[in-house]
Amino acid sequence: MTRLNVVLFVVLLLSAVYLVRISYDARRLFAELDKAQSEERALDSEHERLKADLRAQATPLRVEKTARERLAMRNATPAVTQYVTWSRAASAPGAEAPR
Repeated sequence: MTRLNVVLFVVLLLSAVYLVRISYDARRLFAELDKAQSEERALDSEHERLKADLRAQATPLRVEKTARERLAMRNATPAVTQYVTWSRAASAPGAEAPR
């Protein structure tokens, strides 16, 4: 009878240790899950901020300002516009190209 009690006591201790280990693992995994979810929320927030920055960078006013400052572009005015005329004689099938 004593041997059976000792065996049952050992089994009880092993099951208690196993239960504590499983509980610890469950808590650890829950903490990792919570950390991953908070990181996901932070990354989503950062992504939304970056999309808003991208939309702000692509406004027509900003594009025009960049074209003026960095590329030294200017608006087309009649003073700087060159008009090209098209004559039908030059484009006729047997006509020679102008020299």
